[in-house]
Amino acid sequence: MKRKLVYRRILLFVLAVTLVFSVYFMNRYPIIGVEMPDSVQTQSGQKNGGEPMVSVNTQSETFLYPCGFQVGIYLETKGVMIIGTDEVKGEDGVNYNPALNKVKPGDYITKVNDIDVSSKSQLLFLINKYGNEDVILSINRNEKDIRVKITPVQTGEDEYKMGIWVRDDTQGIGTMTYLTSEGKYGALGHGISDIDTGELLDSEGGILYQANVWGLKKGEDGSPGALYGMISYEKNKIMGNINVNSSIGIYGNVSTEEEKETLISQYNLEPLEAAATSEIQLGKAYIRSYISGEMCDYEVEIEKINENSNGNKGIVLHVTDERLLDLTNGIVQGMSGSPLIQNGKLIGAVTHVFVNDCTRGYGIFIETMLANSEN
Repeated sequence: MKRKLVYRRILLFVLAVTLVFSVYFMNRYPIIGVEMPDSVQTQSGQKNGGEPMVSVNTQSETFLYPCGFQVGIYLETKGVMIIGTDEVKGEDGVNYNPALNKVKPGDYITKVNDIDVSSKSQLLFLINKYGNEDVILSINRNEKDIRVKITPVQTGEDEYKMGIWVRDDTQGIGTMTYLTSEGKYGALGHGISDIDTGELLDSEGGILYQANVWGLKKGEDGSPGALYGMISYEKNKIMGNINVNSSIGIYGNVSTEEEKETLISQYNLEPLEAAATSEIQLGKAYIRSYISGEMCDYEVEIEKINENSNGNKGIVLHVTDERLLDLTNGIVQGMSGSPLIQNGKLIGAVTHVFVNDCTRGYGIFIETMLANSEN
């Protein structure tokens, strides 16, 4: 019993000494920490007691290089696109329509008798090779793969036809909207669609080339104008790749870090902050374009903003700058992707022209383009 009593006294003594030293060190060397608020913050940004609180939430800023110069676009499609069917006259003088109701505009022929197809010339070769018997076409329709049997018609010696109009890779000229410090880009603000079917082209990627604009046709009410140019397909004219063809633009990367720096230097690009959609205001803004041969910011009026739009028609704009009106009469085809700038920030890009009023058009929010690029 005496031994237990001794142990208890020793334990109490140790605890007392520990408590004394703890108080001493806490007073002399206070712990540095975060002071907790004395009440819960309400949605109005004030404490329950009414004392205003300062929010410490921050939104990261995104800086982009607004571009506005024209680029050559070469889009590689997934297979060969069907744009329609038609009758063909057989060697016997009779008209046939072997593909009628079997294929649809917008379908992609990806294989013939399980042999991959990537071009019109390859498709013609395979049809002539296997045309004396039924052929099986592998078709991609609305992201689903189906198989269709067609009997080609002999139209001449060793010549067979299926009565299908097709188109393969697509080329054109558009405008680059922005470039990032990492070498990523966004362009057009809308997708590349087939001229006949209006369907968004299903792409396996593509190549971005330098383009030389040599002329333009002014727009007229009822007849939009257009840029005329030439794409340089030489290997040393490649600017980058096309990774995505979406309904709200094409996206990819420039070829190299050196190519990025060359573009920044060649076009005197300066970074601007990307504006949030909520920051865009009705009133004065600018289209940035090299359509005259040098960089110019042309004044426009933002007439309508649809903040709920997640497509390519969130902004309605009206060209008011006499320089651009004298040059083009407004917005012309090939200007899609031209950056829109307001209050020193990049707010979006031009996407469409009104057919009945070429001084007016649509624009897309830069936030929408960036979200699509990230996805």
